[in-house]
Amino acid sequence: MRLQIRLGGAFAAALLAVALGLTLALAPAGPALAVQPDEVLDDPALEARAREISAELRCLVCRNESIDDSNADLARDLRLLVRERLVAGDSNDEVRTYMVDRFGEYVLLKPTFSVANMALWFGGPALLLAGGWASWRYVRRARPGAAAASAPLTEDENARVAALMRDED
Repeated sequence: MRLQIRLGGAFAAALLAVALGLTLALAPAGPALAVQPDEVLDDPALEARAREISAELRCLVCRNESIDDSNADLARDLRLLVRERLVAGDSNDEVRTYMVDRFGEYVLLKPTFSVANMALWFGGPALLLAGGWASWRYVRRARPGAAAASAPLTEDENARVAALMRDED
């Protein structure tokens, strides 16, 4: 038996309008760039380079947000610093190097792979593998039949088992 519900035309249209309104209201908006009009460079090529570099730099206040997306005062200062370095004639790599030298590698949203941070890249998977191996060893040693198979029963234990078996019959 199937239950069929028939909706009237006006009710269906109202329901569709409410669903569409909720979808649009709750839909995530695109990233709101925090770059202020007074920060924008006059040269479009330099501004494009500044945006490219700013998208790769982390806001030190907001943690996992680029300085291009952050409204924090420090992010604004960093955006201005990037633009200042570009106007002075620095290349993109020189600006990144300057920022890393001044604020540390944490300022990069995508840190570089180097010997110094190799433990961070491989530490998690290595600990996971070591924990899995240790668990496997523990479970393999702690099998229920392992202790009983290692030592045979004594004469007294055999007699007691035989007596218990007779009592059950």
